[in-house]
Amino acid sequence: MYHLAKGLYQYVTSKEEYSVLLLGLDNAGKTTLLEKIKSLYLSTSSPSIGSTIPTVGQNVSLIPLSNPSVYLKLWDIGGQSTLRKLWKSYYSSAHAIVFVIDSTDLPRINSEVVEVLREVIESEETEGVPILVLANKQDRDESLEIAELKEVVMPVVVELGARDSRVLPVSALEGQGVREAVEWLRTRVVWNRESRPPTMR
Repeated sequence: MYHLAKGLYQYVTSKEEYSVLLLGLDNAGKTTLLEKIKSLYLSTSSPSIGSTIPTVGQNVSLIPLSNPSVYLKLWDIGGQSTLRKLWKSYYSSAHAIVFVIDSTDLPRINSEVVEVLREVIESEETEGVPILVLANKQDRDESLEIAELKEVVMPVVVELGARDSRVLPVSALEGQGVREAVEWLRTRVVWNRESRPPTMR
């Protein structure tokens, strides 16, 4: 009887957990984005926003959300060229991918960013996974307009097949657009739960 009651309690109180990969080139602002999300959704504020160092390996944070009540498990994975080969090991368990772009770095956007994004989308293990492209550093005067960035990025997404995707402007440092990005992720992973079932926590 105890085991039945315990199992029923765990079933009633457990929440769906979705893994979200934060990918992008080095210096795109992935770690700053993660720290800003933590400061917005967790009770403890993060003092390190604006003074982050490049991620070597990974940072992981669990973000509880409500309506519906789910967890997003955010994986901030290093973007240096030597670390990108590790990304593939995370694809099979991902429920969504956030590809962060430094929208002030036009030379890399037109070459390296497009190439790396293409590699992520072309992987068989990311098929059907929602992709959110974030044009970061929109608080800077020299940032590329979102319409211009879409002209560069969206053809890559469309060319490689129909996919649930969106491009949003954000400033991870100042928090502009971050809540909208998290809300988009929540709705898309829940909508896609039959294709990529969540784990229960």
